[in-house]
Amino acid sequence: MGYVRRSVAAAGSAVFFALAPGTVAGLLPWWLTRWQPGAAFAHWLPARLLGILVLLAGTAFLVHAFARFVVEGIGTPAPIAPPAHLVVGGLYRYVRNPMYLAVIAAILGQALLLWRPVLGGYAVLVAAAMVAFVVGHEQPALTRKFGSEYTTYRRAVPGWWPRLTPWRAGPGEGQR
Repeated sequence: MGYVRRSVAAAGSAVFFALAPGTVAGLLPWWLTRWQPGAAFAHWLPARLLGILVLLAGTAFLVHAFARFVVEGIGTPAPIAPPAHLVVGGLYRYVRNPMYLAVIAAILGQALLLWRPVLGGYAVLVAAAMVAFVVGHEQPALTRKFGSEYTTYRRAVPGWWPRLTPWRAGPGEGQR
């Protein structure tokens, strides 16, 4: 039964990955730039290399965060198919919103790589929308669903600026 649920969660997560971050960090940046370098593309090589590094790191962290929802949460990040268990492992031991931070990193990486300021402005707008969604919907929904388990986790792990050391849940605090 667990295999079936995880395979369904994996399929749902893959679809949501393509739709949500695929649109926000892929399709819309392409629409804004056609992935054409800015006029000053011959800009400083270290900035382009940093852009590649940030883009790759953001993508890797995003994939990791999605996988945690399948393996640990037995669900998806999509609000219509939420996880059965609170996801607090992996990157979530350092920061509560690694998925959102990874999307912003991917956009900023593209901005540096292509030297397109429009993507920097777009990243700011996306970040503001994500914060509004987290505060207005996600935190209240997680509090309702997971109660004190989420409250304990929320108090221990910052939302947007990662901890230097991983959070380790005590007995009964949700670490799987």
